[in-house]
Amino acid sequence: MAAAADHATPTYDRMKEVKEFAESKIGVKGLAESGITSIPRMFIHSPETLSDLKKPNSQTCTKKNIPLIDLSHFNSPTKRHQLVEQIRDATATWGFFQVINHGIPKSVLDETINAIKAFHDQPHEVKSKLYNREKERQGVMYSSNNDLYRAKAASWHDSLTIWMAPETRRAKEEEIPEVCRKEIVAWESHSTKVAEALLELLSEGLGVEAERFKNLGFLEGKLVVGHCYPYCPQPDLTVGITSHTDSGLTVLLQNQVGGLQVKHGDEWVDVEPIPGVLTVNIGDFIQIISNDNYVSVEHRVLAKASKEPRISVVAFFNVGTQADSDYFGPLPELLSPDKPALYRKFNVPEFNESFFSKGLDSKSFIQKVRL
Repeated sequence: MAAAADHATPTYDRMKEVKEFAESKIGVKGLAESGITSIPRMFIHSPETLSDLKKPNSQTCTKKNIPLIDLSHFNSPTKRHQLVEQIRDATATWGFFQVINHGIPKSVLDETINAIKAFHDQPHEVKSKLYNREKERQGVMYSSNNDLYRAKAASWHDSLTIWMAPETRRAKEEEIPEVCRKEIVAWESHSTKVAEALLELLSEGLGVEAERFKNLGFLEGKLVVGHCYPYCPQPDLTVGITSHTDSGLTVLLQNQVGGLQVKHGDEWVDVEPIPGVLTVNIGDFIQIISNDNYVSVEHRVLAKASKEPRISVVAFFNVGTQADSDYFGPLPELLSPDKPALYRKFNVPEFNESFFSKGLDSKSFIQKVRL
């Protein structure tokens, strides 16, 4: 752990190293392929972060599992209520769950993963044309660590980010890299249908009308992100993605290389990759408007020394409006003299400013608006 102490070395100019890395546009995959045997200091995390890293399949790692839910009863008039209860309980206690029988063909899932891997496997000269740190939150962007300049330490992943909605930020189809264009468009369409079904179930779980979350606009802000977590020569000194919470509703597809962990109480629990399964979690926005009936929990991805990279494809669904005049807070239907609002109202620009202005691991919007 001696290397971690180098953070305190007065002569170390971290910002200089960050700037040089960003301007090289090679990403962490480029670093890994260069043959390095030790990671640059900018990726080394603090002793506090490193102290509780638990590798999958180790004896110390908690052997719990997040809930696995079968969506096949979504249209069943006699069994749908059981599905609503399962979703409600999972989201209230874990904030995470996995789903089977979600309606997306396995061929689509496999093609999506393969297409994102194909993008990241392209030569540096091809990917670097899309490398952009200025064009955040619109169009298409390839980068390593969207919080590179804001975080205390960088994490071991590269990302292809594609805005799919609202229309003012949506990437033009021809802007999406050809190597994964067809698959990204298909993934957006299929994952949106899954998200729409889940938003109905989440609404019903709160005892409000099935269209409540949809009518709030949770399908109007859509973002697809294809992450690559390449081989890391010193996985005990860094993380794939640092511990964080999400914003709205997240639908995740991952390959069979593990590493995702969810915080449950004081423990970190591995989310095992299961073929054909999607992983779902809710973020801060939904915890707030549910008035704490649902919880947004921390999660992270471990860095790995595996020669096979971890590939994940994430669809993020958020409220699309950017108007200063549109305010959100706990749903009025959930409030009573015995159950007062736990949060003040806020607008999306305030939420985004807090969410995107800090390092991924230092968001505190829930604490900021809690009454």
